[in-house]
Amino acid sequence: MRKSICLLAAFFLLFPFLVSAQSTNGTIKGFVYDKKTGEPMIYTNVSVVNAKTGVQTDVNGYFSISLAPGSYTLLVTSVGYDSSITNVNLLAESIVTKNIFLTRKEVELKGIEVSGRKTEKITRINTGVTTVTPRQLKMLPSSGGEPDLAQYLQVIPGVVFTGDQGGQLYIRGGSPSQVGIYLDGVTIYNPFHSIGLFSVFETEAIRNVDVYTAGFSAQYGNRTAAIVDVHTRDGNKNRTSGLISSSPIMTRAMLEGPLLKSKKDNGAGITYLLTAKQSYLSETSKAIYGGLGEPFSSGLPFEFRDLYGKVTFNGDNGSKLNLFGFNFDDRANLLDDSTGSKIADYKWKTTGGGATFVVSPASTSALIDGKFAYSKYNIQLDKLSTGTDTLPRTSQIGGFEAAINFTYFLPNYSQLKYGVEINGMNTSLSYYSGAGIGTTQDRQSTIASLYFMYRQNINSKLIFEPSLRFQYYSEINRFSPEPRLGLKYNASNSVRIKAAGGIYSQNIVSTKSDIDIVNLFSGFLLSPDQQIRNPDGELVKSNLQKSYHGVAGIEIDIDRVELNVEPWIKYFGQVNELNRNKTKTQDPDFVASTGLASGIDLSAKYSRDRVYLWAAMGYQMVNYTGIDAKGNKQTYPTPFDTRFNANIVASYTAGRKKDWDISTRFNVRAPFPFTQTQGFYENNNLSASGLNTNPLLQNGNIGIVFANDINGGRLSYFHRLDFSVKKQFMLSERSKLDATFAITNTYNRQNIFYVDRITNVKKYQLPFFPSFNLTWSF
Repeated sequence: MRKSICLLAAFFLLFPFLVSAQSTNGTIKGFVYDKKTGEPMIYTNVSVVNAKTGVQTDVNGYFSISLAPGSYTLLVTSVGYDSSITNVNLLAESIVTKNIFLTRKEVELKGIEVSGRKTEKITRINTGVTTVTPRQLKMLPSSGGEPDLAQYLQVIPGVVFTGDQGGQLYIRGGSPSQVGIYLDGVTIYNPFHSIGLFSVFETEAIRNVDVYTAGFSAQYGNRTAAIVDVHTRDGNKNRTSGLISSSPIMTRAMLEGPLLKSKKDNGAGITYLLTAKQSYLSETSKAIYGGLGEPFSSGLPFEFRDLYGKVTFNGDNGSKLNLFGFNFDDRANLLDDSTGSKIADYKWKTTGGGATFVVSPASTSALIDGKFAYSKYNIQLDKLSTGTDTLPRTSQIGGFEAAINFTYFLPNYSQLKYGVEINGMNTSLSYYSGAGIGTTQDRQSTIASLYFMYRQNINSKLIFEPSLRFQYYSEINRFSPEPRLGLKYNASNSVRIKAAGGIYSQNIVSTKSDIDIVNLFSGFLLSPDQQIRNPDGELVKSNLQKSYHGVAGIEIDIDRVELNVEPWIKYFGQVNELNRNKTKTQDPDFVASTGLASGIDLSAKYSRDRVYLWAAMGYQMVNYTGIDAKGNKQTYPTPFDTRFNANIVASYTAGRKKDWDISTRFNVRAPFPFTQTQGFYENNNLSASGLNTNPLLQNGNIGIVFANDINGGRLSYFHRLDFSVKKQFMLSERSKLDATFAITNTYNRQNIFYVDRITNVKKYQLPFFPSFNLTWSF
């Protein structure tokens, strides 16, 4: 079997060269760039006017078209840019490289955007996929006056955030450990800060973000729920530019430009891009917002710092090498709900760096890209006082990632892509169960992957996209073949039907417990080598976790309104968890559960001239089946099982010069479940002094008796209105000042975060929270 896979891999690696050697067609290939900055233009239409065919550029701005010998006219179009027309004379078996530069329009008409995406709608399946650009990020009201990916993700259908403080991301039934998040291809294990309004990603440095909520293709692996793929842009090739931004929450800065300027349009050169963010909310919340009452008067105990740097070496033919590094740091304090004193320290840190490359060989139309990187994530929760149920916990995960991918563009927007990946991972964990029983684990693994993806566009009606991924997990000696399929049928220019599904696997286990009402500690561990029992008490055949996705949908365009409806289902055949019911050292460290998640999501977008409206809502049910504290099999809702979630976003551009932006967002969701408290007991350490232990002389910690039904209770409904207004001042041709006033929780709704189990004190999400931001761009 493995020998056959190796032969198959060798064939596909050589496929572009074999095709180019046997075909009499010629090839037109190249890159499309923004003329002002030199930045590659993603998903840009490249049409052959006199051949009725075309392609779209990829995330690198690359395109390739195979045609019979002859003379052709290329028409390149993108929203907000002047069109470009290029004439090409193509000989048999020749490869012609044409790099194309688009100039931004002086006046950009927002209403064009709907029709500008029409080609993408009918040539890509896009089931369960949302693509995000920096412009879209800025359409939302920005909490603290700072637009951020964390705020935008909350509006995407099927996405659930647990809160402003310690918020975590859940996508269509998947927990954070089941969602793969990547920065330029490198895994980021915790991208969201303790104050859940902000991520580690700098908005102005983002090129695009692809969010795959279900049914993603074989390009991605080792995650069983969803993918968030963040791509940063390169530094400005033509001049030094940047920004400085300040608000009561943070200061951030970005600087970019050429280190070695090209002597011609997009010729060889070197650029750089640097970003930095530093929060000071722990100081300003008390000084500036103390008059608004709690939690500001005690000080919001959150602090973070994000650093990112990138150097790009560009070649004359569009090939490039990126060297990058990052350091993300987050700290928070857990406070006593009664006294406000600090009872625990929480902190995590992510560091890493590496290289990515894009190569366009002169002898083939294939585009080759790859990566080699290393990253490390450490998280720690330290107990500072006695008498609480907060015990020290630490977790670490890290390793290297290496990959090479080959993309071959076929006629009529079809595509072939395949690649090889090798990842080396190591994890360590020191953890305590609710009963105070410790667990220590250290694991290592090498994961080898091979994938193939083929997309065929048949007569502009049917899109057929089968893909296949092979994964080998060394630590459990398991080989996993994972077929996946995507389909779309263009019933008409305005109605499209689509579907996707597949098999997925992963070897990463989370430390979170379904009993915890709130849990900042997000640790990770590789699949254990211990025997694990399923909810029926039987030993599982493999410790590899698997899921099965099915998602369908229909897209309807009515004038300027875009409707998208997607019903979906995910079955998690095995979810390995730390044993939350471990009361004795001889009890197993892990148990296996199963999960079933299903739902339906609706999205409607309207765009015309100065107005943008977006409504997204969804209904879902996420239930797990596992073993309760009494050893009985039980089916229960997960902590993130909010049955209903809806968002309405409105944005309006005002002023004669279109220099005012007004936006608002309303969010309402059903209550989160939680496991109720039934009583308390004194938890004595019966082995503190060996045989001389006298429990009558001890002052034990408070133990909690949980209700029999896991997550049998529900908190109250959540709803909130956010608002922001931005005014732009042009200081010069290349310099501007943006002033933003924003209000989070405009009508001061008391949304419950959690209720302390011991004191019964209610902890709320952020109250009425005004802020002001100034951003100078140059």
